[in-house]
Amino acid sequence: MFYRAFEGSGVFGAWPGWAVYGLAMLSIAVCLLLMVLTLVLVFSLAERKVSGFMQSRYGPMYVGRYHGLLQPVADMIKFLLKEDIAPTNVDKPLWRTAPAVIFTGAFLGFVVLPFGPGFVGAKLDVGLFYAFATSSIVVVGIIMAGWGSNNKWALYGAMRGAAQVISYEIPLAIAVLPVIMSVGSLNFGTITEAQSGWVWQWHVFNPILLVGFVIYFIASLAEVNRIPFDLPESESELVAGYHTEYTGMKFALVMLGEYADMFVVASIGVAVFLGGWNSGIPALDAIVPGPAIFVFKALVMVFVIMWLRWTLPRLRVDQLMNLCWKFLLPAALCMLLLYGLLRVVF
Repeated sequence: MFYRAFEGSGVFGAWPGWAVYGLAMLSIAVCLLLMVLTLVLVFSLAERKVSGFMQSRYGPMYVGRYHGLLQPVADMIKFLLKEDIAPTNVDKPLWRTAPAVIFTGAFLGFVVLPFGPGFVGAKLDVGLFYAFATSSIVVVGIIMAGWGSNNKWALYGAMRGAAQVISYEIPLAIAVLPVIMSVGSLNFGTITEAQSGWVWQWHVFNPILLVGFVIYFIASLAEVNRIPFDLPESESELVAGYHTEYTGMKFALVMLGEYADMFVVASIGVAVFLGGWNSGIPALDAIVPGPAIFVFKALVMVFVIMWLRWTLPRLRVDQLMNLCWKFLLPAALCMLLLYGLLRVVF
């Protein structure tokens, strides 16, 4: 869509095709980056407000004219101005590159998110596979940060993160396979269009796919290191885990990656199970823009993730692994087998 807009504008008529295409892709990347930065600022304030509400307090109130609305901006300025401290014995190439790798892995997932008809960065036929593949890059950055910091707490956190993400990626992927079997495509647009119409046509209202959604949601919490699965950065045990040695903009990049990844997994859940840009009421779909519906659903899922953080206790490492290998994985395999048998019979 963006490429056709650039090509048909007439302003770039004398430019070669590759230059117009490159400019269009750069524009998409800049727009997505600005959107990610805006979302992270909103999420950082929302997390504090949600935690304050859970604990019967107000949260940030004084920076900004109304309920601390400018607190995220003040935090961003603080990160920009803080001294970038590099410990003496760190592996500098790995240590310096890790925050960028963590953020890049989360940012790449935005390219295929189906915000609405025509509002997709790249309409890939393997969009769902691409989203899962790029989210795996985050754990590479976590391992780089833990090893490069030359700090035992950071290394413990990185090893926990690697074991956790590799384990929970299996039930996470299996949970969406019945939807792929039903639709016959990995394209996010095709999956979303299969849920158009009334609300009961969403995949989550199929009893078997509802189990898949529950498995996906639990596994996605582990993928983004959120409570009760925040073992890689458990403050009470590992100081701050894999980002113990980071300050200033490097720490800000790690935080950006975490919040961006949280929105990505929420958006994938919305697109695959919760109707995507469809409101569930055909008359409403003609009035409300699809991107507004999609973002609203994703924000509701993000709110639930934040809610759980201030509600549930942290699991132990053995409980974390037992939940994955003894419960989620067998449940996901049984769900997949049952759905496949029902499709063959009926």
